[in-house]
Amino acid sequence: MEVLRRSSVFAAEVMEVFDRSPTDKELVSQAKALCRDYINSRLIRAGVSWSKPEYNAPVPGGKLAEVSTILLRLGDELEYIRPNVYRNIARQLNISLHSETVVTDAFLAVAAQIFTAGITWGKVVSLYAVAAGLAVDCVRHAQPAMVHTIVDCLGEFVRKTLVTWLKRRGGWADITKCVVNTDPSLRSHWLVAAVCSFGHFLKTVFFVLLPER
Repeated sequence: MEVLRRSSVFAAEVMEVFDRSPTDKELVSQAKALCRDYINSRLIRAGVSWSKPEYNAPVPGGKLAEVSTILLRLGDELEYIRPNVYRNIARQLNISLHSETVVTDAFLAVAAQIFTAGITWGKVVSLYAVAAGLAVDCVRHAQPAMVHTIVDCLGEFVRKTLVTWLKRRGGWADITKCVVNTDPSLRSHWLVAAVCSFGHFLKTVFFVLLPER
């Protein structure tokens, strides 16, 4: 079965905007493309896959691919320090995966809680880890169409909450500045453990907080 991929045409469009100041719409498109890559990576790691004809192109090179690589690397570190937090998301939230409204409302509530005290790249990574964990749950429970819902939901959250913050930093490429050394033994250079309460949604969530920038 083919794994989740975005189309080559769409990929080319979202990559072009790295050469100039991105618009709100472009930042959201990039956010969704990055989300698809992140989910695809986690589906492969979990040993499950899902396909759609429009997502069968290979991940291209360039700035978007670099951003995706960094996002996944930071996600690996995040999930390494608290592996149980980003698994079995649906069970932790105690929600049914058969209702698009339920999945959407739950994801948006968790997303809002993550950013209650402000925005950092660490929290952005946490958002993607939650989205991917929930997507894995959906595919495992025979609800693969819900992956689209999660990607669109993340895009809408970015549009409403993160776009202004992203524009101040010049776009998604700013995340590449967070990693100055890829040696796993030096993860303390950028990782700081923190605790975030998700109330009724996740009892306790731990996520990395990159320095405020």
